[in-house]
Amino acid sequence: MMTLAEIPSEVIPLTAIAGGITVALVSIVVGGIGGTLKTKQREQTKREVAAYVAEGSMTPDEAERLLKAGAPAGGCKS
Repeated sequence: MMTLAEIPSEVIPLTAIAGGITVALVSIVVGGIGGTLKTKQREQTKREVAAYVAEGSMTPDEAERLLKAGAPAGGCKS
């Protein structure tokens, strides 16, 4: 078993850098997947509300208010 004194001095900074890059990449991928899932769910909700309007169980005004209530804070108009 190697002790800390036996490890070459270049290995520790390289390991720290590689670990940091790995954490950053995993964070980016997980964030992207989360954003995609949120968008997919938002679109599914729009389709369901449109179906309710089409069958007549909800008025277009009610649907518009419902979708605006759940809109992201950025003010998405789509």
